Amino acid sequence: MDNGPLPPIQRSSWNCALLLLLVLLTALRLLPLWMTMLALICPLLFNRSALRIDHALLLSFFFFFGLAENMRLLLSSELAHSGHVFMLSALASQVMSNVPATLLFARFTDNWEALLWGSNAGGFGSLFGSLANLIAYRFYVNHPGTEDSGRFTITFLLAGYAAFFISVGLYFIISGR
Repeated sequence: MDNGPLPPIQRSSWNCALLLLLVLLTALRLLPLWMTMLALICPLLFNRSALRIDHALLLSFFFFFGLAENMRLLLSSELAHSGHVFMLSALASQVMSNVPATLLFARFTDNWEALLWGSNAGGFGSLFGSLANLIAYRFYVNHPGTEDSGRFTITFLLAGYAAFFISVGLYFIISGR
């Protein structure tokens, strides 16, 4: 089914893509750190609506990284057993999100396969398992047509934890542990 030609990409989209590329190149240390200031200055000068953000969601993400740093201090020895790496990263993801959990445990293990499986499995389950879960939940409950956010939350958690336990079982079946 052909819907006709694609609409042209707006100039503001190209500008945002360019600023994102700038931030990514800085994060990869290919550009100096001060270059990221352009990612803040340009929206301030040309498109202030681009700076509208969900401050509660952003604050939550910063708390996740703070929790990861505190756990790093508690776990000062290296993790060796792949089952432990998997379960710790999966369970830690349930309370601090899978990205901070991955970054936390990456410092203590060379077992990257178990770590990545654990953090991916940990993205399922709780609303905190992945920042994407929180974003989807916020979109749903803030949508004007939403009537029953409690039902959505229960359904989300049941489906999420079913996927979590299936992925945990699959890891142990596939890895032979």
